[in-house]
Amino acid sequence: MRIATWNINGVKARLEALKTWLQQEQPDVVVLQEIKSVDEAFPRSEIEDLGYNIETHGQKSWNGVAILSKLPIEDVQRGLPGDNDDTQARLIEGVFSVEGGAVRVCGIYLPNGNPVDSEKFTYKLAWMDRLIAYCEQRLSLEEPFVLLGDFNLIPAPVDVHDPEEWWGDALYRPESLERFRKLMNLGFTDAIRAVTDEPSYTFWDFQAGAWRRNNGIRIDHLLLSPQAADRLEAAAVHKDVRGWDKPSDHVPVEATFAF
Repeated sequence: MRIATWNINGVKARLEALKTWLQQEQPDVVVLQEIKSVDEAFPRSEIEDLGYNIETHGQKSWNGVAILSKLPIEDVQRGLPGDNDDTQARLIEGVFSVEGGAVRVCGIYLPNGNPVDSEKFTYKLAWMDRLIAYCEQRLSLEEPFVLLGDFNLIPAPVDVHDPEEWWGDALYRPESLERFRKLMNLGFTDAIRAVTDEPSYTFWDFQAGAWRRNNGIRIDHLLLSPQAADRLEAAAVHKDVRGWDKPSDHVPVEATFAF
């Protein structure tokens, strides 16, 4: 079973790239972030024609997440619990029935948090606290659980082309990293780090020739519960997609499991 994440940076703007990638790679489940579309405007039929079921949690102009799956999507959860006033569309989860049982996949678009002297950073940290509580409950189910998406977080120096340049950014500062460690310490395995210690960037800014100079960062992650990590066979970053016409600033990241 191949499970992937991709911050698409506008599903309508990148629809042809998305369709091409789906046709080439044939992943079983894909979670998208930054679809930047309300549910009613999502280009559903063109993706369904490729054999995918679709669930969305959209928002006009900003944010928005979606699940595309060749399997039926069950028990869909939209939104992160813990704050009834939070209207931002940043989490979607589904359950998939496979031969060995059920696999739970949760796609997130974690807040960026910049600038750090604003309420945006406060919101990021609070969102991470709620995510930790949510994942603690999910892990207690002791089932294959994959938490994946755009975390807007650089875990370590190896995950950034210039650690000194980025240090202090909301993506790479003590408060953010402390919460990420707390999340990981619940028992998650980082799928990419399970297969390689090499730099594996997933994002290159559109500015200042970042792609040409390989000035990237790794902020798109797949975190695996012990039951999912035991079934991990491979993980990869589809770096080449960043060189396509009209690319997103992120690339797909995927893991393969023996489910």
